[in-house]
Amino acid sequence: MVTKVEKLKVNFKTLEEFKKFKEYGIQELSMSEDLEENLVDNDSDSPFYGIYFGDKLVARMSLYQIEAKFDRYFYPPQNYLEIWKLEVLPEYQGKGYGKVLVEFAKSFGLPIKTNPRVQSRDFWEKMDFANVEYDMERDRGENPLVWYPTGVEAQNNN
Repeated sequence: MVTKVEKLKVNFKTLEEFKKFKEYGIQELSMSEDLEENLVDNDSDSPFYGIYFGDKLVARMSLYQIEAKFDRYFYPPQNYLEIWKLEVLPEYQGKGYGKVLVEFAKSFGLPIKTNPRVQSRDFWEKMDFANVEYDMERDRGENPLVWYPTGVEAQNNN
């Protein structure tokens, strides 16, 4: 089985597919409004990546690049990726789609931060993500997990 990660186009078909995911929220609704106002065309730049099984979107994530000047997690400070809304439809879970998305993100060679949902912590740990030392001011109630590529370590915030 060949599983390919694709950058998702912002169009009505993609938004219809998104409605099947639990994490459907403000971001998608604003994309939907943009489409209805014709501000966004089919090849616009979206942060969403996904995996199709046949013509059905079965897994997706949003991937943002954060500039080094905002890096409060990694040493040396650098651009890093942030994964949001990584989700696999229930009937396709346990088949490696989530892993393929994370490996795709890792392939950029940048450190990665994510804020996992409670039930997904085991998955992230299997993918070599680690807890950060909690910093009240920086983390503001989030419990981020991070992945360090070779040569990168935790920022010392003291």
